[in-house]
Order: sequence, then C-alpha cells, then structure tokens
Amino acid sequence: MNDIISSELKESADVIQRIDPGMVNRIADVLTDVVRNGKRIIFMGNGGSSADAQHMAAEFTGKYLFDRPPMPAISLSAIAPMSAIGNDYSFDLVFKRQVLAHAGKGDAVVGISTSGNSKNIVEALKAAKEIGAVTISFTGQGGIIKDMADHALVIPSMETPRIQEGYFLAGHIICGLVERNMFGKKAVLIDRDDTIAKDVPYCDDPSKFVLYDNVPKSIKKLNDAGYLVILVTNQSGISRGKFSEDTLNAIHNKMTSEIKKAGGRIDDIFFCPHHPDDGCGCRKPMTGMGVEAISKHKINVKASFMIGNSDSDVEFGKRLGCKPIKVDEKFTFADAVDTVLNSRI
Repeated sequence: MNDIISSELKESADVIQRIDPGMVNRIADVLTDVVRNGKRIIFMGNGGSSADAQHMAAEFTGKYLFDRPPMPAISLSAIAPMSAIGNDYSFDLVFKRQVLAHAGKGDAVVGISTSGNSKNIVEALKAAKEIGAVTISFTGQGGIIKDMADHALVIPSMETPRIQEGYFLAGHIICGLVERNMFGKKAVLIDRDDTIAKDVPYCDDPSKFVLYDNVPKSIKKLNDAGYLVILVTNQSGISRGKFSEDTLNAIHNKMTSEIKKAGGRIDDIFFCPHHPDDGCGCRKPMTGMGVEAISKHKINVKASFMIGNSDSDVEFGKRLGCKPIKVDEKFTFADAVDTVLNSRI
C-alpha cells in the first residue's frame, strides 16, 4: 500500500514540476494590474472546480499569507443563481448570464475546467471577451478553453486528479504573488564584501572588517525612503574552517553597530556557510537566501533591488525578479543607493 501511495505522490510531484512558471508569473501580473486598476476578478468552475473558484475568491478577499486590504474577487458558484438560471434557461448559461451581470471591461474572468470543454465555461469566456474583460483559463492538456483564453494555465496532464492538484497549487502561488505585488514591502538586498566593505579574504577578526565611507549614511537613506535593507552574503570560510559562525556574528554585530551610529539599520542578515562544491541552494547565484528573505519579510520583488559587486549578485537579483545594480571602484554603493532612490519602479 505504501508503494501505491508513494507512486501517486511522485506522479503528482512530476506533473507539478512541469507547470510553466512563466505563465504562473504572467497571470499574477495580469491579475495585479486588474486589482491595481480598481477592477475585479471573477472565478467560475463546476464541481471540484467550483470549490476551487470559491477558494480562490476567498483568498483574494480575505488573506493568503499576511494581513492586508481585501482584493476584489467573487465566485459565480452560489447555488441560488446557478439553480435558477439552470432551471429557467439552461445549465450551459449559468455562468454566461452571471458574467453579463457582473463583469465589465478590464475585469478578469477566470474559467476553471479540468476537461477544458465545459460548455458553461466556454460560453462564459466568450461573453467575457465580448465585454472586454481579460480571460484566463485553468485546465489540463485537453479541451478548448486553453486556446480561447487570453492567458491559459495548462497543467501538463490528462488525468483529472493531477490537473486539479496542479491548478490548486498554481492558484495559491498566483494569489501569493498578487498579494506581494500589491501590498508587499520594498527592499534592497545587499552583498557584503567589495560592496559595502573591502573584501578581506576569509575575514576572521572584527577588527579587520571596515565599512566603506558613506555606507552607513547611504543605508540610512534607504531606511528613510521606506526600504528594508537586507544583507545576503556568501561566507564559505565557515565550511572551509577559516572562521566560526560566532566570529561571523561578531563581525556583523560590529557592522550593524556602526550603521546604527549613523541612524541606519540592517533589517536582517542571511548568509550561506557552504563550500562552493557542496551544491547547496543558498550560495549566490542560487536564490535560497533571497527566497527566505522574501517569504519572511513579505517582500514585493518588483519594487526591490539587489546591490552587489559580482556577476553572481546580478544573476541572483535577476532570478528573484529584483532589479540588480552592480558596483565597482568607480560606481560605489553610495551611487547605487542614489540610483535606487531616483528609480520610478
């Protein structure tokens, strides 16, 4: 029995791994624009998809991961209008008539259909297009709504359970992205060595650690402008036995103390202690430290930056979705901070 369960878990995980993250992100951006423009999101589906439609609407109007203002979303799966329209007209029209009643130009209409062929979803999406709403479909590899919607989240499977599991997870991710896009905090992630302080190879003594001039004041500028300032630094010296984690903490205590004297603050520190050959997921340009920071602090990556001195810092920022800024001897951290403060994103 355990083997059967393990097989289903693996099958589900394999399908989920093949969902297109670019489409998930694109739909989140579309829904962000809808909400930002004062429009609303309308979900609809039959059976299990009806429950998913209600679930998603609840996540938007309530909350997903953190407290914030409600976002306008409704589900068309209420029993009274569905049964009334189905009885008086046709079950094929239960969503179309509600779309005609509730949807307007610029709204988003999301049709969820495991088969991709549900007649009432098809008719409702056609009506939504005529109104000028943006149309989104959640479906599997089969069916027609993936081809008729403006944006189609296609779960790469023909099996109903796998499709439902896929768009349930993708829906959660989309809601989380929209939530952070709308109400997340803006942040500047910063590298340490040769970015805010001269690199001392495997620095093993706080006395050897010296911040560049104007770094504390520049960090205060970011704080005053409402940015979280978060340090993300590779420190393989720990795994190499060059210094201990206690020593690293002492160095960072000195750093934060000097910044505090200028009225600034570092909001959090993340470091990777691993050797480059360890294959960890946190050593830049891998994004582990950034993902942890984004989750912990509810960061809106589209309003955030990564400042560092290396190509790996730039790649790290790009992978997260932040705007990367590279510093060197001529373009300093203070210059990078001015760029952030003059940015319009």
